Amino acid sequence: MVISPIRQDVFICDRCAAIVSAIIGGDINKRDSRPMREEWESLSSTDSQQSINKDYTVEFNMTPSGVHRELDRFVIGQEQAKKILSVAVYNHSKRLNDSTGLIKKSNILIAGPSGCGKTLLAGTLARLLNVPFVVADATSLTETGYVGDDVEVCLQRLIEAADGDIEQAQRGIVYIDEIDKIARVGGSRSITRDAAGEGVQAGLLKLIEGCEVSIPFSGKRKSSNQADSITFNTSNVLFICGGAFEGLFDIAQNKSIGFMSATSPKQSAPEPLLNPESLVKYGLMPEFIGRLPILCGLSELTEDDLIRVLTEPEDAITKEYQLLFDKDGVRLTFEEDALREVARLAITKKTGARGLRAILEDVMLDIMYELPDSNNIRECIITKESITTKEPVLVKKRGKRQASAT
Repeated sequence: MVISPIRQDVFICDRCAAIVSAIIGGDINKRDSRPMREEWESLSSTDSQQSINKDYTVEFNMTPSGVHRELDRFVIGQEQAKKILSVAVYNHSKRLNDSTGLIKKSNILIAGPSGCGKTLLAGTLARLLNVPFVVADATSLTETGYVGDDVEVCLQRLIEAADGDIEQAQRGIVYIDEIDKIARVGGSRSITRDAAGEGVQAGLLKLIEGCEVSIPFSGKRKSSNQADSITFNTSNVLFICGGAFEGLFDIAQNKSIGFMSATSPKQSAPEPLLNPESLVKYGLMPEFIGRLPILCGLSELTEDDLIRVLTEPEDAITKEYQLLFDKDGVRLTFEEDALREVARLAITKKTGARGLRAILEDVMLDIMYELPDSNNIRECIITKESITTKEPVLVKKRGKRQASAT
């Protein structure tokens, strides 16, 4: 079945379009009204419902350890965070299938530096639960009535991710990124209107806790016309809020006694200082924090972690490049020193795992531009020197090894 838009908020499937076309053309008259009605009812009761719900019918049967192993396939490091999230998603799956109403929702706050895997963890959990998943940016949200997106836009996008199925959308996961950017300045209650900070926190309170909210069919603003809105219950929607919270962990990193220095470079990184008190000092409302009972701190990825990110996950970027080169009949090899140099650059730039792709794209640009025109290259080797010179070592099919002339 193909569903096509007529205008921004009206859609029609191919079978319905054929029926309408037949009516207009006179191919279906009053004598045919009953078959047409039966066809229309069959569309609404079978095919249409199956096409909407078919993506979310898999029953969740993983244990927390099974969830942890599945996360290991895509996320490197963060073992404590994986354990916390594995238990959380396991309990949430029980809640989705609970009819007693005794299992309460536990929303999650993930804090950690940029590029440590916050969004990846949330997205992987959504795939495991097989529920609709959306990522929203807290910096684009404002208090209702001000320029910007209302907080309900998160639910609009969740409905879109569920292909318009409200029931499935009400079981989905919303990941709100950059939640630390809506903290109030100074950690004290503002005496003036803070529409993009404290106002957004206040607007999210009922949404996160669980309530029935009116959502407009289209656009990003509420309308006074109730006919243009639908009622959405957020009681079973799992909210995961993530942010870097820059400076929050400084206390843990700068503890010293007398003339003792802070943290030796050879010492392991301290555990993140994440608790309700520190979050209140950072600028989050106590009422907001109370609706996020699960606090999950992520550590900054080390050099060895970043090397593993480059090579171990099933969707690792080096495997992606090797597949691209293989389609041109060339074997791509990354030397260990080259991977370590890429990891060092990412740490220097403070971009974490997110910056690895940008570094490799810059290194691989010239060779990916020239390679499709070369028919005598058998292997491309990325060395440590290649990271700075952008000149990989090329092995020709006749076996002679020489450096690229790019």
